[in-house]
Amino acid sequence: MRNINRSVIFTLILFFIASSGINGQSGMQNFISPEVNKDRTVTFRLRAPNAKDVKLSTQFIRGQQAMTKDANGIWTITLGPVEPEIYPYSFIVDGIQVADPKNSWIFPNEGFQNSVIEIPDATPKVYSIQNVPHGTVSYRYYYSKELGTRPLVIYTPPGYEQNVNEKYPVFFLLHGTTDTEETWTKVGRANIILDNLIAQGKAKPMIIVMPYGRAFPVITKESGSLRNWENLQEFQKDFKNYILPFVEDNYRVKPGPENKAIAGFSGGGGTSLYIGLGNPDLFAYVCGYAPGMLQSEFDRNNAVPFANPELTNKRLKLFWLGCGKEDSLYGVLQQYLKVLDEKKIKYQSFITDGGHTWMNCKKFLNETAPLLFKD
Repeated sequence: MRNINRSVIFTLILFFIASSGINGQSGMQNFISPEVNKDRTVTFRLRAPNAKDVKLSTQFIRGQQAMTKDANGIWTITLGPVEPEIYPYSFIVDGIQVADPKNSWIFPNEGFQNSVIEIPDATPKVYSIQNVPHGTVSYRYYYSKELGTRPLVIYTPPGYEQNVNEKYPVFFLLHGTTDTEETWTKVGRANIILDNLIAQGKAKPMIIVMPYGRAFPVITKESGSLRNWENLQEFQKDFKNYILPFVEDNYRVKPGPENKAIAGFSGGGGTSLYIGLGNPDLFAYVCGYAPGMLQSEFDRNNAVPFANPELTNKRLKLFWLGCGKEDSLYGVLQQYLKVLDEKKIKYQSFITDGGHTWMNCKKFLNETAPLLFKD
């Protein structure tokens, strides 16, 4: 069903693209999109001769930006200079959002059609590919009696294949509500960030497991956030009955909660808090990256840690919460921190600039990975 839904959406988009003449007709001039210029301005181009209106939407500038069409039906806009980062963007063609057909770097997401662009920096970023040993990213599948065949993306650190007698701690990393199991590597650069941190001696070698977070088809894709109660119950069941056993059966992982961590972004952040805090026998490290939550759900979703704060503090080696000041979830996180203070539950908080973006996710991962699995 998941693949059928994606196929239907893709077919509708292709039909729309064909009717708009996007990048159609051979023999027309070749062009590049996006094109990062030497002065860090960026030129975006889209051939859509039949379109009446084309705009650009991107996270490095607020609002949709009008593009200009030339005699060949190519719409163009140049913006910037742009600060070095990785940004999603899309074209709005006569009111319909489409990815850039000239760009093969697609944002893995079930809710919108975005392409991705990287503006490089002269100084390597934490997510920049550097000349260091690299781990391996594998696409794996496990079977769930309730949910069918399910995907996992798994990162093993440099040396995992060679050091056959060594066991590793495992870090479960959950995506946001409409993201997929691929978003943490293709947009969040989790594997590259860990490669760099491990090479610098800042983080311990670890296995990272990135599952698909919606309990589909039991939970429909119209059910909203991943932290909705029904999805929390089904995903937790799937996690404990299938994901965790699959990882333990197929990878050399160290036993015990002191060797397991869980974190997530947005709806996946709310899920990571619920599963991590609710299963202290499994996790000693729990992190929320701009975690999705509602004040009305605090008591219900935190029943285990709230019932015995002293025991929670004793069991947890790290309870970490991060958010951007412009994030729509910043206010509710502040309310949550206040409740934690009242109950005397220990935590570390990290407040930064920016909104509900994957730019901040990379920052959160870079901050937390060095804190995991400390002796």
